[in-house]
Amino acid sequence: MSVQPLEFVYGINAVGEMIKHNAKAIDAVYIVDARDDKRIRQIVEMAERAKLRLKKSSKDEIESLLATSSEQSVNHQGVIAECRPSQAKDEDFLEALLNRAEQPLSLLILDGVTDPHNLGACLRSADAAGVDAVVVPKDNAVGLTPVVRKVASGAAETTPLVVVKNLARGIKKIQEAGVWVMGAAGEAEQTVFDIDFTGHVAIVMGAEGSGLRRLTRERCDSLFRIPMTGAVESLNVSVAAGICVFEVLRQRNDS
Repeated sequence: MSVQPLEFVYGINAVGEMIKHNAKAIDAVYIVDARDDKRIRQIVEMAERAKLRLKKSSKDEIESLLATSSEQSVNHQGVIAECRPSQAKDEDFLEALLNRAEQPLSLLILDGVTDPHNLGACLRSADAAGVDAVVVPKDNAVGLTPVVRKVASGAAETTPLVVVKNLARGIKKIQEAGVWVMGAAGEAEQTVFDIDFTGHVAIVMGAEGSGLRRLTRERCDSLFRIPMTGAVESLNVSVAAGICVFEVLRQRNDS
């Protein structure tokens, strides 16, 4: 049986949220011995309460550990957590979520987002806007990596990332559960502000540059665009996703 490589979560916010929400997955927390400020002391206190192993290390030692997992030249802020490799949720989780939904569901579906910084930012916006889960395809998309966790600033521990084998089939299953699936497309006639998001809803965002794939677009119940008045023609996918999920939140709060 092959041994899985170590995974390191790094950065004060990411490690703090990991301890708070998933301490059982942490093997040890490493702290740079040269740092002794309020934020670092908070991490130390959290780790001690969770009865985690704490190790004081030099900056060079921590960066050497990160290099073993191909995470080099990152802003670790003097703290890393050595963890068992993270696992995304599977289709059984999605089915259970669809079956037990009592309040209107809010899902964010990402069609082939490959940049870990974009996925991390999408998770962060999804968490802030109360999205129930982020759904991504298994192939041609980034999963839960240490970079994703760092950029998400803890949202990777609180917002489920669901990986489906086939996105088109996954969308169909979501629709069969009574969720209205709406995709973002620049050529759509109606805007994001014209859509009623107060019921069960899933917003689909396309990949960086290429947008929604043809089959994904055809699966959507409706398409919308984000109105643009400036010189730029498109937005980064994480920015666009943030606009959309907060429009859902605004409408639900108003209603």
